[in-house]
Amino acid sequence: MRSRNFATFLILATLATLLGCSRSARNDPSSLTFLIESNPTNLDPRYATDSYSQRIDGLLFSGLLQRDAQMNLHGDLADTWEIPNPLTYAFHLHPGVHFHDGRPLTSADVKSTFDFILNPANRSPKRGAFRLVASINTPDPVTVVFHLKEPYASFPVNLVRSTTGIVPANAPADFSRHPIGSGPFRFVSQSQDSEVIVERNPEYFGAAPQISRVRFRIVPDAIVRALELRKGSADLELSSLAPDMIPVLAKQSGLSVTEGPGANLTYLGLNLEDPILAHREVRQALACATDREALIRYLLHGQAQIAAGVLPPTNWAYEPGVTQYRLDAARAGQLLDSAGYTRQQDGVRLHLTLKTSTDEQYRLIGAALQDQWRRVGIDLELRPLEQATLLSDALKGNFQINLLRWVGATSDPDFFEFAFSSKRFPPDGANRGHYRNPRIDALTDQIRTEMDREKRKALCSEAQKILANDLPYLPMWFTDVVSVHRRTLGDPPLSPTADFDFLSTLRAPAAVAVNH
Repeated sequence: MRSRNFATFLILATLATLLGCSRSARNDPSSLTFLIESNPTNLDPRYATDSYSQRIDGLLFSGLLQRDAQMNLHGDLADTWEIPNPLTYAFHLHPGVHFHDGRPLTSADVKSTFDFILNPANRSPKRGAFRLVASINTPDPVTVVFHLKEPYASFPVNLVRSTTGIVPANAPADFSRHPIGSGPFRFVSQSQDSEVIVERNPEYFGAAPQISRVRFRIVPDAIVRALELRKGSADLELSSLAPDMIPVLAKQSGLSVTEGPGANLTYLGLNLEDPILAHREVRQALACATDREALIRYLLHGQAQIAAGVLPPTNWAYEPGVTQYRLDAARAGQLLDSAGYTRQQDGVRLHLTLKTSTDEQYRLIGAALQDQWRRVGIDLELRPLEQATLLSDALKGNFQINLLRWVGATSDPDFFEFAFSSKRFPPDGANRGHYRNPRIDALTDQIRTEMDREKRKALCSEAQKILANDLPYLPMWFTDVVSVHRRTLGDPPLSPTADFDFLSTLRAPAAVAVNH
């Protein structure tokens, strides 16, 4: 790892010298260049599912609700809301809200947005999230009422602005090319695989941003992103650099690093249809044979927190009192013995296969696991695959173990049903390992319909304790949210979901001239 750090430093230092490193005072210091990895595929919030589209949509559009760092819900367009019964949600809109083109936003626009999503002809990928909506009424211009077919306690989570922004009624067919919302920023332009530009919405119904303009510049290569920051031609990035680049950039006088707890989960998916992994003792042995602390320290430079389950500690439903697994080779051996996998003459107990992506960090994690598990008699074969193939094999159940990551999906207890209910095998859900537990099925049914938050939290606590014992997943860690940015930006208030909402509250820096 020291040699990799040194190599990265040499690349950055040498190329920065060749390219030069200068910044002159900006005409508008509140205009930012934000480096991102890939092109947002669709800025129409009725279709947006990739992370960059949703994060930028969170700036352009308002939703009925928004979430805080603990995943508690607060009003966005909705000033107030009530749930008179488990099948009815009534939202009362903030008065005087306008779209970026000056049109007033009313309940008709809210209804139109969801009617569009629910219409099968439009093929919105978000239709499934609203499958339980029976009808939508608008008794007046500032009130919208949703009627559900059955109780669904997580329904409001689907109404947050980063998930479902409100679109003007009668939006044209090419709306994604010229999106019009009511959020803190408004759309200026988009160049395919090059940039997206947004600017401050001075008429925003909340506090207008101090930042006047943001240029989201698409730079796929991490080394190039690091160089752009190093030479001052970009202002910030968010969780897009390799961990070993961060300490190198942190030494630059004009740059600073802000880090906070994240909610994106890295995990080992285990196929319980496999005759070896069907043994709970084997799954627990894998947990005891895994030194996650060492992986985080040496491969992630400490930029992650060990996961005890699928919910991050910041979540309101998180249960800390579950079975915890630390490195314990002796215990791993005992568990494997009890499952009937004793050491053979060559020291090997069993053979397993781990599928990972071809990403360098994931291949390094796989190699480290291979070494750690060998010590307890497990021979691990590594199969790096292109990301699309890795996910396709996961959906088909074509794996023993895979190393994957959930981005943003584990923020609500509804995830327990989505990933672990026996009713949610693909393509009807994400229970890719075909985990079956009647008690989990019953609990997830109750979690879906229980409207009392404290009772729902108790159900979630029981589910987390069962899952920590059964281990259909081996949770690895929650990756920290890390931003490298110019020092004059201060410490951006980052969220666990790594969204871009902090741009709307970020203070505008004073003009600074830096020369190297």
